[in-house]
Amino acid sequence: MVFQSYSLFPNMNALDNVGFGLRMRKVGGSARRKRAAELLDMVGLAAQAGQFPHQLSGGQQQRVALARALAIEPRVLLLDEPLSALDAKVRLQLREQIRTLQQRLGTTTLFVTHDQEEALSMSDRVGVMRAGRLEQVAEPAELYARPATAFVAEFVGTMNRLAAELGDGGKVVTVLGVTVPAQDGGPASGRVDALVRPENLTVAAAEGGNGIVTNRTFLGAVTRVAVRLSGDVEVSVDVSSGVALEMSPGTAVRVGLPGAPVLVAARED
Repeated sequence: MVFQSYSLFPNMNALDNVGFGLRMRKVGGSARRKRAAELLDMVGLAAQAGQFPHQLSGGQQQRVALARALAIEPRVLLLDEPLSALDAKVRLQLREQIRTLQQRLGTTTLFVTHDQEEALSMSDRVGVMRAGRLEQVAEPAELYARPATAFVAEFVGTMNRLAAELGDGGKVVTVLGVTVPAQDGGPASGRVDALVRPENLTVAAAEGGNGIVTNRTFLGAVTRVAVRLSGDVEVSVDVSSGVALEMSPGTAVRVGLPGAPVLVAARED
């Protein structure tokens, strides 16, 4: 197990920390030191073998903890929010390293995290839990594109709620003036909310459109444009940053929805 708070033995150097599990299993000294050195090298800390935890950075300590857990060749590796105490740059580097090691060693790994980006980027399968119950277990792409419930949809990534009306026995939904297929698993009829991600909406400058730009957030290649629709409903739309230059706050725009199926949920009044 790899803990959130590292939990290294402060009176042992990195090499002895990594070899601790082997020592408990009565592995001989030379074999234990050889295996521990191999694991430290694997996580890029061969040069820090003689250093104590207080001499290591947070990221280095977590890598020692990871090497210690892997040293005994476990059938299952448990990681309890191991990156939450680290700064953003180190967290990104270490999550890539953990994923690379996991693929290299083939060790079944259960990774607990509240960071959706971590979960989606590192996992073969993601389970979303709510009140101790699994809401959905799926591959990351399926979980993101086809959430099984409204909770999963809004927990993973950003989601817009748009007033909509179901028709044809729940097979289609009318939203933003267009009728598109309704994703399976929602209500059968009536007034609902359509759940649509920012990248699945379209927006274009248009006099007499259905919304007004209230804000823009530059995210690099993409800019997130906030638009206030009629009824004082605000939605987020992701567009290329070049296109977003035309959409300063106050610009009249038309927000649209392509024909892909959308998830619907009970109306939140």
